[in-house]
Amino acid sequence: MKELSQHIQFSIRNLRRRGLRSWLTMLGIFIGIAAVVALVSLGQGLQRSIDEQFSKLGVDKLFVQPKGEYGPPGSSVTTVKLDDNDVAAVEGAKGVINVAGYLLKPGRVEFHDQVRYFMLMGLPTDEQKHLVDSFANLEIAQGRDIRKGDQRKVVLGNQFLTANLFQPNIRLRDRLLINDAEFEVVGFYKTIGNTGDDRILTMPLETLRGLASAGEEVSAIVAQSAPNADPTIVGIAIEKELRKHRNVEEGKEDFRVQTATELIASFGNIILIVQVFLIGVAAISLVVGGIGIMNTMYTAVLERTREIGIMKAIGARNSDITKIFLIESGLLGMAGGSIGIAMGIAVSKGIELLLAVTGNSFLKIYFPWYLIAGALVFAAGVGMASGMLPAVQAARQQPVDALRYE
Repeated sequence: MKELSQHIQFSIRNLRRRGLRSWLTMLGIFIGIAAVVALVSLGQGLQRSIDEQFSKLGVDKLFVQPKGEYGPPGSSVTTVKLDDNDVAAVEGAKGVINVAGYLLKPGRVEFHDQVRYFMLMGLPTDEQKHLVDSFANLEIAQGRDIRKGDQRKVVLGNQFLTANLFQPNIRLRDRLLINDAEFEVVGFYKTIGNTGDDRILTMPLETLRGLASAGEEVSAIVAQSAPNADPTIVGIAIEKELRKHRNVEEGKEDFRVQTATELIASFGNIILIVQVFLIGVAAISLVVGGIGIMNTMYTAVLERTREIGIMKAIGARNSDITKIFLIESGLLGMAGGSIGIAMGIAVSKGIELLLAVTGNSFLKIYFPWYLIAGALVFAAGVGMASGMLPAVQAARQQPVDALRYE
């Protein structure tokens, strides 16, 4: 242990003597590690945020939407439509205890001669409304929610209250034009955490259908399984009922049924794929950093050839020389990794704060201990692997030849 401590002290002194070169050598390492830490922490934070949202939703919920829709219903174009008859078919499936359909349409909003375009959401106003509220995480912050008997009433997302979408901000009981029809603002929702949801305008389902000439259309259906039922089995029953109702064969469905667990898994897979790709790109910096360390260590071997000869002449073994150079390259990697970890944390926290300022508080950065420890060990490993060949070359120097080296 004492011998190892001496090797480490000796290596640190050598790195300090080559201060500027050591910093330049670490550049590739800490850029690569910073990118990896930032990307992984962002991905972990996004995954945890999604898990939290779905835990509020509950695993007993199922989601039906037309095929061709990717992302929020209504955000992409599809020729397939669902309607009230599909809602009734889902309600008749075995194991379903509650079901509700809702409608999403883009709309033109005018307030004080200012025109903006936002997503409109039509919700049922009967006893099934709570099902969509829990699915979409809708909670009232000011005023009241829409209710049975409302016609031209609207509840707005939180950013209409706080983000200066109009000048001045819209307040309770203000009137605005939606698709040229006058509505009264009766409430505002609490912050959900992402811009799309916090800029939505909610009105009774039948009112939106009239504005958008949508007939009996719904964009998506939310169903709730019985407490003692397996949501996966209930999902199969819903598919069976909808195939019969829509007269389509198995395997040729024009709709999708997903459980909350499947939704979580699909989001997780997307996040993982993006992370792996971006980390692969960041790994290029680590390769460049490793090459830089190898180059620096080869240069150090040439510069210190006489020093190596002296150490061998006074009794240093090949293993001692190898350890010294490996420790130096490992310290370069570890130092670069430490700086990279700090940079990665700073970058990811900066992104979180920037998103919070713009109204997207959905993302909370997460730094698991194994990410920090793993990044540090990996950086040191890259350094030592890069310094292996130069260390072996240094150890193979012959004392007589090394002492005569100019």
